Amino acid sequence: MNAPALYRKRLIPSECIALKDDRILCCNDDHIITSWKAFSSKSYLSKGYSCYYLHEGIKLSKFLKEDGSFSRWYFDIVSYEWSASKDSLTVVDLLADVIIFPDNSMRVMDLDELAKAIEDDLISKKQTIHCLVCLDSLLRMLRKKGINVLARPIEEAIAAEKGKNSDQ
Repeated sequence: MNAPALYRKRLIPSECIALKDDRILCCNDDHIITSWKAFSSKSYLSKGYSCYYLHEGIKLSKFLKEDGSFSRWYFDIVSYEWSASKDSLTVVDLLADVIIFPDNSMRVMDLDELAKAIEDDLISKKQTIHCLVCLDSLLRMLRKKGINVLARPIEEAIAAEKGKNSDQ
């Protein structure tokens, strides 16, 4: 698979942004891994890495603080819209999120936004079903296997990137 142009589409607020500054570190039929800098830094987020799981409806991000230290794991429940003619992938944020903190505590977030999107007809029935099924599948997977299996591709990409940089 060739590395596509990436876009992030949000329902609340309604926007579609080209992720032109994201660096694609790995791209295959199962996932795409990127490194990126935050659009606006926060105390818990300056930069990070993301793994777009193309068949699971999830995007996992490793959030890093300004000093490069680990902040948290952040899952977005997403759908993907491919455009072969534009060689692009639009990642649609379906609002539900899961955060795993350094102490391994977990929080499901933004279900209130999902409810508002349903109420205001901002999300289709098909998207809502996809969101809930993917969220349920993710939570089951995390309970059964923990974060490490899903985090492995990101950690391997980070290690490979550091290896390349030390060779230069």
